[in-house]
Amino acid sequence: MAHISYPQLALDIKRWARELGFAETGITDTDLSQDAEGLKQYLAAGHHGTMRWLQDRFDLKTHPEALHPGTIRVISVRMNYAQADIKGAWDIVRNSELGYISRYALGRDYHKLVRKQLQKLADRITQEIGPFNYRAFCDSAPVMEKSLAQKAGLGWRGKHTLTLSRSGGSYFFLGELFTDLPLPIDHPVENYCGTCTRCIDACPTGAIIAPYQLDAKRCISYLTIEYKGSIDPELRPLMGNRIFGCDDCQLACPWNKFAQVTMENDFLPRHHLDGTKLVELFAWDEDTYLKKTEGMSIRRAGYESWLRNIAIALGNAKHSDEVVAALQTRTEHPSPIVREHVAWALAEQAKKAAAT
Repeated sequence: MAHISYPQLALDIKRWARELGFAETGITDTDLSQDAEGLKQYLAAGHHGTMRWLQDRFDLKTHPEALHPGTIRVISVRMNYAQADIKGAWDIVRNSELGYISRYALGRDYHKLVRKQLQKLADRITQEIGPFNYRAFCDSAPVMEKSLAQKAGLGWRGKHTLTLSRSGGSYFFLGELFTDLPLPIDHPVENYCGTCTRCIDACPTGAIIAPYQLDAKRCISYLTIEYKGSIDPELRPLMGNRIFGCDDCQLACPWNKFAQVTMENDFLPRHHLDGTKLVELFAWDEDTYLKKTEGMSIRRAGYESWLRNIAIALGNAKHSDEVVAALQTRTEHPSPIVREHVAWALAEQAKKAAAT
């Protein structure tokens, strides 16, 4: 590969990536020593909750060359998912009859689409220079995606811990190509959060415990997706109608006025899940759940957690006979987790009925 002009190849890669639907591309090395120290402190504080894989695969996360031998560069990309009316999400959050699902999860599972496009990018590079060593990732392996994206200049770390871009806000997915190509690297950009604390102020459960520090055990995204147990009764009322993920910190962020609307039709909402009544979602049996969420990120929660989350939302909903009747259909559910949260929700509804 001695004849290859790597500066030109880097420019070509960024152009090909844009043609494949990636909004921005950056290139960085594999040194994550500073970020590794931050992750070590995060784990030591226990902020990762039950996500044991963060600890078990620490060495692989912090050493890309160990995860994929031969790696000396990481090509980091971002793909937008924002819809034109994404600010209308507040209307769903504030309507207790509807179930709120994080906007990233309303369409096709992003893992598949981003990896597919990364493979096309790798194929295009191969076509140009011949075979090379690479591996594509998208939130599916022990990769410090946000750290690599920030090192590659795709954005800075916001106070909510998400990656922020001046030209694209935070409504985007990240993906990576680990490679042995000695490409020139890009450089990090300045942090533009300034004195703003809107994301911290907006967090319903106080999960952003300090600027740039997130306690997953209080985060609604973690609680509704990753966590499979009984949710702390003190946190349940704070979750509102959020049944899969939470976007409040992003919706509140001023930089998202620059969010770029996605060009990918696969990210458009499916089955009207961008604002469906909770009682309708709670009525789904498992077969319906599996059918309706096929090919979607929502599958990650699992049916039991799906019912648990909706039960909490129904408990938080405005009192109505319809809500109570829906909850009563699950009082004898086989899952003790579901039964527990249904009982809590019915008790909450009874309090509201008594107060009227």
